[in-house]
Amino acid sequence: MTFSILVRDPETGAMGGAAATGNLCVGGWVLRGDVRAGLSASQGKTPSTLWGEDVLDRMRKGLSTENAVAAVVSADRGRETRQLLALDRGGRTAAFTGDENVPEVSELIFLNVVVGGNMLGNRAVTEACRLGYANSCGTMAARLLVALEHGASAGGDLRGLQSAAILVVSEQAPPVDLRIDYSATPLRDLGQLVARVESDTYRKWCDTLPTRHDPES
Repeated sequence: MTFSILVRDPETGAMGGAAATGNLCVGGWVLRGDVRAGLSASQGKTPSTLWGEDVLDRMRKGLSTENAVAAVVSADRGRETRQLLALDRGGRTAAFTGDENVPEVSELIFLNVVVGGNMLGNRAVTEACRLGYANSCGTMAARLLVALEHGASAGGDLRGLQSAAILVVSEQAPPVDLRIDYSATPLRDLGQLVARVESDTYRKWCDTLPTRHDPES
């Protein structure tokens, strides 16, 4: 039903996630982030928002991504219909995909990037998504948009797309949390949002706001 990507910039420590789906409100359902812990994407046939929150809580308390994912998954009897991706502050990643998710399903796990999807047009979607991010340039939000566009072009969600989202967290900047909850053209609309938040006026205003690095700005 959904494909998503979580990434970390090894130079700045910023972390970002992006997701797209043929259902509604993918940002609210799938992506969770806390610069003190990492990022998560909880999705699947019957997604659990609790998974995304609980895996961040465990990573914040010091569990590795693999152990945090294992702890969350093992406690849930409904795990076979769910999928979970996790990335921590150090770029370590982990994923779980239950056997009862709708094919095609796929997950790719690397340092600083994890990609996963279910009910995909084909298994090439996740690699296309990864390569879209890896081979693009610009801000993290712009590169995550490219990742979603490449994933969609490779097959995307089997049903087409209705919603898309990008989340970026950093010690040095306020969060970027962009959501298109329902649209016939969610990636195009998301691209318009990315352009607006990267405009000079908006960026200059963001530069005046408190951050984890400078909480009294």
